Amino acid sequence: MKLVIQIPCLDEEAALPATLKALPREVEGFDAVEWLVIDDGSTDRTVEVARENGVDHIVRLPTHKGLAVAFQAGIDASLKLGADVIVNTDADGQYDPDDIPRLVAPILAGEADLVVGDRGVGQVDDFSWTKRRLQRLGSSVVSRAAGMPVPDATSGFRAYNRDAALGVVVLSTFTYTLETLIQAGASAVTVGHVPIQKNPVDRPSRLFRSNWDYIRRSVGGILRVATFYSPLRTFTFVAVLLGMGALASWYPFLSSWVRGDGTGRVQSIILGAIFAIAAVQVMAVGVLADLLGKQRGLTQETLERIRRLELHLGVPPSHYEPGADREREPE
Repeated sequence: MKLVIQIPCLDEEAALPATLKALPREVEGFDAVEWLVIDDGSTDRTVEVARENGVDHIVRLPTHKGLAVAFQAGIDASLKLGADVIVNTDADGQYDPDDIPRLVAPILAGEADLVVGDRGVGQVDDFSWTKRRLQRLGSSVVSRAAGMPVPDATSGFRAYNRDAALGVVVLSTFTYTLETLIQAGASAVTVGHVPIQKNPVDRPSRLFRSNWDYIRRSVGGILRVATFYSPLRTFTFVAVLLGMGALASWYPFLSSWVRGDGTGRVQSIILGAIFAIAAVQVMAVGVLADLLGKQRGLTQETLERIRRLELHLGVPPSHYEPGADREREPE
């Protein structure tokens, strides 16, 4: 059994040494533990520092592509490097490596395919009051979209078994955390959650400029992914809202008509008709999107089969570079 710990990085020259120093080289249940750094177009010495600190593997993207792309590149590379389980963590040191055995335990026990570290976002001391509320709200929204309880949707500290990793497809360019959970909820992936410790991080997030920027980008991402994976349910919800708008618009005319005054209220009839037509059109789009969703499912299954074929043929990872020289070769 091989465990690969992957770390997406962007200009992490300063933080990376301490993060790597804390990573384990042995975890119970695994014969080998290897480290992978995904360099997302860094302009500093991130890659050199990674090698100096004993990283086994490096995926070096030529330009900055974003966290979601770096995460996906790491998953693909980890699979091709023979990982049975993949742990994703951050370079800023906010996740305690001592929690890795706890994170992978449900996978080793066969109880989960994907395990997410739960930071207890409602009680994190270094989160502002606003951020704690936003994190809880975001987790609630993702729980509804994924159709399962998600206590900490934005946690990047998570573990995948091989089957779950083979099915990962990230379309977002912002972050992978929300999309992969909604994707898991739409598939046969069993998701588990374990409590973890969060270390305080002083520097501001590099993903977003402010809480409102985070809200804007996260809401847009959730809506896109929910529409992509559950189009009929999403469009039906919108159509029902429009239908309610039509009934509300027709109410003045209907109430007058019931009282025996059938004249006037033309605006009410026109506005209600507009809402009704829009509801029918949105519902029709939802049906078409659902049919296209079936095709998406076939495409995703094809992609998973291609990945398995690549593993069988020994296709090397893209943008791969060897890490530090080590006495033992990766298995």
